Amino acid sequence: MSSTDRRRVLLERVQAEGYVSVKGLARELCVDSSTIRRDLAHLERAGLIKRTRGGLLPASPAEAIDVPYNVRRVERVSVKKALAQAAAELVDDGQCVIVDSGSTMYQIACALWGKRNLTVVTNDLMVGVRTAGHPTNRLHVTGGFLVDTVYTLVGPLAVDSLTRLHVDWAFIGAEAVHPQAGITNINLIEVPVKQAMIAAADRAVLVADSSKFGHRALAHVCQLSELALILTDDELAAGERSSYGAGLRCIPASSPCNP
Repeated sequence: MSSTDRRRVLLERVQAEGYVSVKGLARELCVDSSTIRRDLAHLERAGLIKRTRGGLLPASPAEAIDVPYNVRRVERVSVKKALAQAAAELVDDGQCVIVDSGSTMYQIACALWGKRNLTVVTNDLMVGVRTAGHPTNRLHVTGGFLVDTVYTLVGPLAVDSLTRLHVDWAFIGAEAVHPQAGITNINLIEVPVKQAMIAAADRAVLVADSSKFGHRALAHVCQLSELALILTDDELAAGERSSYGAGLRCIPASSPCNP
């Protein structure tokens, strides 16, 4: 295989899967690691990939990582707090809960502070910080590599740690929610982690504000039928609600919430 063909394969793989291992690529293409390193250096200089410890990520705009957390955390805060309170009310003391990554999930971590003897599992470092120090709740943070702009752990280690678990609830965020397309995400990197969270839970709940509804994004996560509930705010148009199924609950944006 020529260097041009090799580099095309490398780029296609990372764009399709979101994250790939350098060692795995060398084995798959039957070349030594020095050859792979030269190919990756070429792609990195061209601005097509971003190398990380042990692997690589896409760097093209089409595969861009989510909006930075510092931007998202100040958007629609009152709505996110209301949704978080509704999510926390589903949880009984003593249960095991997965909390996905994102600013809405951070508000769920805040709302869960009022519960006792929970086990909280997350791949979000901000959620972990908010949960740590609780007098009775236990925290489990997945492995994985850090997507630093959103404080999220992803990759095979994150997925593997989730496949070993069984929990009562998984609270999942979304970039886009559509009646036919289901939950979709703007990047591929987080998709296997979200799918593992859903598979580990007795009941998976989507928690997303109404601005995410009616849209499709790049990467498919799951169908709406795989969810026990969908929590959003009451700004979702009344005429559109039935298309999201009987599990949809629209929470008043002015609902009281935990600080």
